[in-house]
Amino acid sequence: MEPRWQTILKEYAEALIIAFILAFIIRSFVVQAFKIPSGSMLQTLQIGDHLLVNKFIYGIRIPFTDIVLARFSDPQFKDIIVFEFPEDPSKDFIKRVIGTPGDVLEMRNKVLYRNGERLNEPYVQHVQNDFSPVRDNFGPITVPADKYFVMGDNRDESYDSRFWGYVDRDKIEGKAMILYWSWEGFSNIRWNRIGKMVE
Repeated sequence: MEPRWQTILKEYAEALIIAFILAFIIRSFVVQAFKIPSGSMLQTLQIGDHLLVNKFIYGIRIPFTDIVLARFSDPQFKDIIVFEFPEDPSKDFIKRVIGTPGDVLEMRNKVLYRNGERLNEPYVQHVQNDFSPVRDNFGPITVPADKYFVMGDNRDESYDSRFWGYVDRDKIEGKAMILYWSWEGFSNIRWNRIGKMVE
């Protein structure tokens, strides 16, 4: 018969192993926490916002690979998504989907047109009055199959598809869902943002 301390130690070890396995499964397939490090999505997302990303909504892929086991739905226009940054896959980016496969996009002097229609984008912020050829004017372009055109809501200060191109469907990790924490430091917790759905 084992001493009681060994039995207790074994039970704790088993519980810890199961907890790690469950946490790995949940993080890999269901939900992942994400922190907003920059202002490219202002005012929708603030620096210091912490949100949960639904990794299950678009499908299941094998962790640490691009192998997709099953697709459930595709990202939709205006979804806020987390994806592997095409120029550095070790980094995750968060942007809003502006163009889905087959969409025709054009921007003229900061005004965006999708499939010939001027978009009403109340979530967009502009902080500069000047016009840039790449940043504020492009197209028309047609989004290829299995690709997505994404942009930050803080249009004048976002490094997005206008500069580095499309996001591959298989590089999209999930959809931003809900804010679970928001602060600018210990002295300034944004209580009014906690629990807010990301839209």
